[in-house]
Amino acid sequence: MTLEIGLDIRRNNEGLVRIPFCIGVGLALLAGPALAQKTERPEVKVGDRWQFVRYYRVASTKPNLIWEINSVTETEISGTENGEPLRMTPDLNVVDSPERKQSNPKALSFPLEVGKSWRYATDWLFKPKGSRGSIVVDVEVVAHETIAVPAGEFEAFKLVSKGWVSGTSPINSQYDAVITTTYWYAAAPRAIVKSVTHNPYLTASTVEMVSFQLRP
Repeated sequence: MTLEIGLDIRRNNEGLVRIPFCIGVGLALLAGPALAQKTERPEVKVGDRWQFVRYYRVASTKPNLIWEINSVTETEISGTENGEPLRMTPDLNVVDSPERKQSNPKALSFPLEVGKSWRYATDWLFKPKGSRGSIVVDVEVVAHETIAVPAGEFEAFKLVSKGWVSGTSPINSQYDAVITTTYWYAAAPRAIVKSVTHNPYLTASTVEMVSFQLRP
């Protein structure tokens, strides 16, 4: 079957009118925006480097989180965070960092497209306090929009997650709360460029990308 089927094709002195070509171009133009609303897993490379700033009450652009990739395999991405070991899944979910460890992180699940949603459960360890527990998280991709951060302006997918967390700390404190995070993933820098987390046990935190360097 071709695009000519069902068309009112006429001939003139120059031969066949190129209606199929025009229709094909039209379909491509119509498909363009739709294709822009979906992105596949990025190809992270050794040497990719990102600088982020994490702040709480007062906004800042001074980087205090630096990621650099030093190994990429089919099952794991590894590198450093501020010079200490960092491990991620192929979908860029942090398994182990200087601050946290998770058994099954899935904040990102490629391909991303508006309307996609998923649920995951993971055990967690917060290293600074030695607290640990589990969380069940619902995630939805709610929009594709432009967002500005210190590193620049990007077309990004906006995701919203809601997690039901439980756990304990060494001082016998019990964790039982709902944590919400809104975050934006941009394909151009191969990373989440901004996230805002509300945790009732902590002050609301924001992480923004300050700069990035990618290997071609």
